[in-house]
Amino acid sequence: MRDTRESRLLLILLVAVAFALITVDIKGGESSPLGGARRAAAGVLGPVERGAATVVDPVADTVRAFRDATGHSGRTDQLARENTELRQKLASSDMAGGRTKQLDDLLRTAGSGGYTVKAAQVIAIGPAQGFSWTITIDAGGDDGLTRDMTVINGQGLVGRITTVAPTTSTVLLASDPGFSAGARLEGTGEIGFASGGGTSAMKVSLLNGKAQVKEGDRLVTFGSQSGRPFVPGVPVGKVVQVEATPGQLTKTILVEPFVQFTRLDLVGVVVVPPRTDPRDAVLPPAPAAQGQAAAPAPAAPAVPAAAAPPAKTTGGN
Repeated sequence: MRDTRESRLLLILLVAVAFALITVDIKGGESSPLGGARRAAAGVLGPVERGAATVVDPVADTVRAFRDATGHSGRTDQLARENTELRQKLASSDMAGGRTKQLDDLLRTAGSGGYTVKAAQVIAIGPAQGFSWTITIDAGGDDGLTRDMTVINGQGLVGRITTVAPTTSTVLLASDPGFSAGARLEGTGEIGFASGGGTSAMKVSLLNGKAQVKEGDRLVTFGSQSGRPFVPGVPVGKVVQVEATPGQLTKTILVEPFVQFTRLDLVGVVVVPPRTDPRDAVLPPAPAAQGQAAAPAPAAPAVPAAAAPPAKTTGGN
């Protein structure tokens, strides 16, 4: 439309009419004469509005989410840091509690046997010497340790020291196939030689082929001269199978070790052997038979304080 005097007058007239209709519609309310026209327009334009909203709403939601995330990002980061710190504290607490129990068990075992021990931490595990089953501990010559000292933990025999450095030592585990130690059956006192079985049970050859032995019987170390390489009375394991060996001079039994060699953490090196053989006193109370109470555990003597290492002596298995 061309911009003429007539067109401007027409525009002014249309605007005036529009305001008049709006005024009439507002004053009329629900009974407005324009209500029908308004409803008809809504019926036509409603679907178009919903379609437009379907397209526009996700964009608007994304904008709002981005705005909210930006506003709360600092709080989210703070919560993440707090959760990480809590998890670290919980892990440290669990580890400290576990090591406290290990130390308690170790001291109880040492007290029952009369062993003077030097506590040490396992810092490595693996074939440190050839293909042997070994661990490395964080104590060595500077701590008074020497070769062929017995290594125990709260459950029993771990192994013996084979190599000593100033601050570390290598321990040959009792599970090593080349390991050998004298062992004695609880109660009967029958003796034999225990050999490591790797991931399998230890094998013990009893010197008496007619020895009376059954599943569940327990064994301790027989001991060596001057306590090297093994002190007496350390729990070894329990019998899980008795092999049939008719006519043989020896009897072979399979023994499940008390120590879990894949979970070693805190161990004790016996730096001073007991004054007397503790025999079976270090073993925990025997499981009670059905209908019977368990026998009371023997009173444990006070744990000797760690002393200077004794002079080197010869002898052993």
